[in-house]
Amino acid sequence: MPELVFFSGTMDCGKSTLALQIEHNRSARGLAGIIFTRDDRAGEGKLSSRLGLVTDAVEVEDGADLYAYVVDQLSRGGRADYVIADEAQFLAPEQIDQLARVVDDLSLDVFAFGITTDFRTKLFPGSQRLVELADRVEVLQVEALCWCGARATHNARTIGGEMVVEGAQVVVGDVDQSDTIGYEVLCRRHHRRRMTAATARAAVLSPDVLPVQQV
Repeated sequence: MPELVFFSGTMDCGKSTLALQIEHNRSARGLAGIIFTRDDRAGEGKLSSRLGLVTDAVEVEDGADLYAYVVDQLSRGGRADYVIADEAQFLAPEQIDQLARVVDDLSLDVFAFGITTDFRTKLFPGSQRLVELADRVEVLQVEALCWCGARATHNARTIGGEMVVEGAQVVVGDVDQSDTIGYEVLCRRHHRRRMTAATARAAVLSPDVLPVQQV
């Protein structure tokens, strides 16, 4: 039976790499798929991973009907054996409904990949709808690590290395960018304390340390 599968996790856990691997495995067996993406770090109409792999994709615009797009491709004599949707957290809830319809009405597997929560630990609307509708939700097992070495469970937005908790939900950036808007994965404890790798280093180097009495 075809399925709508949601692969979720924090940044840096290999979501896009897995999407590219699924595409490679199926295309190597003679299958053809449609890849949707939105706001990928590599630019418009691209699906990329931080390992340097990249392939062409269909950039999803506001108001686009994904079900109608697939139907149109099939009506024109095109082929679609499956659908991949990367950066699915950026899709609108109604677009997630359209992906579910692709599964139910066209009998195609849909593999969606995305971050569950934003930098404020709030659910992305697209991810929330996927959790509500998906036949399966798979949490990726490649663990991203906080700077302290603990398992990273939260995404943090940084400006100049310092964590921020206000701003638009969607701002495209990348990890390890200390001089501009960037993102970092943190464990819950350090996300709550707003302690990034940069601020942790600054605290260690600070001369304002607690006095220690010699005994």
